[in-house]
Amino acid sequence: MSCIHYKFFSKLNYDTVTFSGLNISLCDLKCKIMRKEKLKAANCDLQISNAQTKEEYTEDALIPKNSSVIVKRTPAGGVKATGKTDVPSRTEPASRTSEAVCKDPI
Repeated sequence: MSCIHYKFFSKLNYDTVTFSGLNISLCDLKCKIMRKEKLKAANCDLQISNAQTKEEYTEDALIPKNSSVIVKRTPAGGVKATGKTDVPSRTEPASRTSEAVCKDPI
């Protein structure tokens, strides 16, 4: 059996994922890590990089056996950029309350 040593960026110790073959695809590695850590694919995605070179693996990468990788959790949909910035116009009177204004997303 071959293995990949992985650790989350915020943790100190490495864990191991085992597989058969000389290498594992990035997609398969993500699935195995998510299953072992009991993460749901709907909640987050994993960003995986080589522990020695700090090179981030892309979608079609094959990771060789006995490699060490660093895993970072990212939001499932990525970071959503908003096209609007909420800047008050100069003609509006300034409000003197510290109450936050919540707007419903469209």
